[in-house]
Amino acid sequence: MSLEERRNRALALSQHKHEHMRAPHIDKTAISPYDDYCDGYGMPGAYGNGYVSILKVSAGTVEKTDDGLIDRIVTYDKAEAADAYIGQINMLTASSFCGMAGQVWGYDLARHDDIASGKSKPLFTVEQFDGSELKVFDAQPLLDAGKELFGTEENRRYHLIPGAHTICANKGITAYRPKEGELKDGQAYGVWSFIAISLSADRDFSADLFIEDAGVWTENDNEEDMIAFLEDHRREIVWSVVECGRDSHVLFDRTYVGFAYRMMKPGEIGNAITVGPYVTLARNAVPADGFTSLNDINLTGWLKEMDFQPLTDIAQG
Repeated sequence: MSLEERRNRALALSQHKHEHMRAPHIDKTAISPYDDYCDGYGMPGAYGNGYVSILKVSAGTVEKTDDGLIDRIVTYDKAEAADAYIGQINMLTASSFCGMAGQVWGYDLARHDDIASGKSKPLFTVEQFDGSELKVFDAQPLLDAGKELFGTEENRRYHLIPGAHTICANKGITAYRPKEGELKDGQAYGVWSFIAISLSADRDFSADLFIEDAGVWTENDNEEDMIAFLEDHRREIVWSVVECGRDSHVLFDRTYVGFAYRMMKPGEIGNAITVGPYVTLARNAVPADGFTSLNDINLTGWLKEMDFQPLTDIAQG
């Protein structure tokens, strides 16, 4: 008997009455030991066995010094602090799934209103290995949801506790733009990064897939050309999703993909990162009705519960 057959075994409730068990219950509760700070998944003191995945893509630049290593550290730190604030953490790299014990902030928990209302429309669709259609959406609502949770560097909310050891799906790239002359190896006009999450069509048995990508722009210093390239590159990101699904015979219901970039000025060094931290939520980020109530409210409802004004372009309901 296969594992799938065992999981779908029949449970006898009474004589001549049976119920099929779809999958074992998995505790997805994810509450950190801190009132006002999230924490990295797997750290001691958390309540529940689950975790929450947050999406972030950001970029930063700094004027180059004579110490390349220090420059890379500073630009990386600037990218961590930009947009949704994840500064001052010890980032541990993981590859790269939101599993059955995990939930996505802005989709499963405190769902962004644009997603809940159907306002978000697919950018395009692609065919999966079985011929089914995979809808591809802009990830901006999920990126905004992460900003609403963590806050920004200037307006911090329930961000990760400073010094947190945090497992993240992540990649990054660093490049230098010379003050003058043609580019040499390792130099570029701009840096960029992508994040995508593909939600499994059967989340009782399969993980959601993260894809991260980062690279450099070397063609010219025209920002419009760079953006056009990045918009086109989304299709290559989704191609990798379909191929990874083929490898494990996993079909996806939908994909969210987003990117960040920075065109450097002459003499600057830039860094672009893509990050999907796995966290447990600050206690005060959990509504009074309990953790599972986050599955039933939209992001604007959560903001109202927290008495926060939106930091992003979302109407307060």
